[in-house]
Order: sequence, then structure tokens, then C-alpha cells
Amino acid sequence: MSNELHPFLFIYFKSLLLGIIQGFTEFLPISSTAHLKVFPHLFGWIDPGASFSASLQLGSAFAIIYYFREEIGVIINSFFSISTHPSVSEDDNKRLANYIILANIPIFFVGFFIKFFWPDFSDSNFRSLFFIAMISIFMALLLAASEIYGKKNKLFSDINLRDVILLGIFQSLAIFPGVSRSGITLTSALFSGVERKTAARLSFLIGIPAISISGFVEFFTILTTSSLIDILPIIIGIISSFLSSIFAIDLFLKFVAKNNTFAFVYYRLAFGALILSTL
Repeated sequence: MSNELHPFLFIYFKSLLLGIIQGFTEFLPISSTAHLKVFPHLFGWIDPGASFSASLQLGSAFAIIYYFREEIGVIINSFFSISTHPSVSEDDNKRLANYIILANIPIFFVGFFIKFFWPDFSDSNFRSLFFIAMISIFMALLLAASEIYGKKNKLFSDINLRDVILLGIFQSLAIFPGVSRSGITLTSALFSGVERKTAARLSFLIGIPAISISGFVEFFTILTTSSLIDILPIIIGIISSFLSSIFAIDLFLKFVAKNNTFAFVYYRLAFGALILSTL
């Protein structure tokens, strides 16, 4: 499809494809931000920009809330009514709610600092293809190390405050393209000895506030500065991101229930090498 012959159609097609890429890569440990930066480069498209990429996260945020809607409902109920309905299950859910809040403090602090004190971050070398390639390779090695050295014997009831603080600090590094929020939190959980499926679910649930707020902030920023014709492609991207995110969440949870994560290690190594070969 040519953007010269069909400019409007091309814009909608590109948004649809980028939404699919965002949704599919957000919950796999391979970095959605990196793919949204690299794929336009490979196709010869203009970089959609950090704001557009972040706004597509809204689709992923809606997807994870929808996928875990029953669990989230129980967590919220437990958090606000634990004093009147005490039980072991509700205590665990209240603890998870506290963990979600605690683990998101570092990334909100880093995000706030970058938003207000480093306004040209999106144009810095940290979003360069070379940086993304090197981070992808480094993160692949880090994930491999967590698979090799992590004991993977902890269930949720065994997770402690130290594990959550470490996970939150690691998650704050996801501000940098190529790190992968799901990848770095999964790596942190595995290093802490959490078994894979629990680590993946914890990674997804802890990511809800960061993904949601980032997506809403960037979407409403674009909404207030753009016309309706500029917003429509983003809406298309958000919808396609939502659908592909649901597929990716379900696929990944089923995958890690039976397999290790070395497939993603090899993919990230290959992805980094591919980027370097195009520079």
C-alpha cells in the first residue's frame, strides 16, 4: 500500500498495524516501545513519536483490566472492606493491592522527573536505535541470568516487601526504550525466586497503573492539541492494541506455565542484532 496513492488509507493502516505491534509486544518481555520505534524505521516510515506510542498503551491498559477484571474486582473489594470481611484470601488481596501501589512509586517518580525536568528526553540519544539495540541485547542476557540463577520456588504468599521494592525499582527503568516493562519486572521477580506463572501475573497486575496513567496522559495531551482527523488514527490504534493485547496476555500466561523464557532471550538477541545491522 502506498502512502502517496492512498494517504488517508495509509495513515489508518499504519495506525492499525502499530496498534497491533503495541498490544502484542507490551506483555511479552521484548519492549513495545522499542518495536514502535524500530518497525517504522524498517518500513521507511516517519517515527510516530513518543506521545503517539504512549497513547497506544491505553488499548493495552483496557485489555489488562478486562482480562483480570474479576481478580481486580476482588482486590479492590478486599482493599476497602477487609476490616468487615476478614479472611486469608482477602488479606492476600489487600496485600497485593498494597504491593501494586508500592511497586509503582519509583516509576511515577522517574516519569514525573522526566516529564517536567527533561522535556527533550524523547529526542535524546536514549531513544536512538543504537541505544535500543544495545539495551535489547543487555536485557536478553539479564533475563537469561534470571532464568539460570533464580530459584523459581516462591508463590505469591512467599513474596515479601524486599521483592516488591526491588521490582518497583526495576520497573522504573522501563522509562527507557528497549528495556520492556513486562520484561524487567519478570526478570526482577525471577531473580527474587518467584515461579514463572506467578511472576508473569504479578508483572501484569503491577503494570496496570503505569500503563494506564501513561496512556491517558499522552492521549489527552494529543486530544487537546489535535483535530478530529488527527485523533481518528489514534483511536484505531488503541482498538487494535486492545485486541492484540488480550491475545498476547493469554498467550504469554499459557506459555510460561509450561516453558522457560529463553525463546524471548534468543528473540531479543536477534532483534538487537537486526537493528545494528541496519545502522
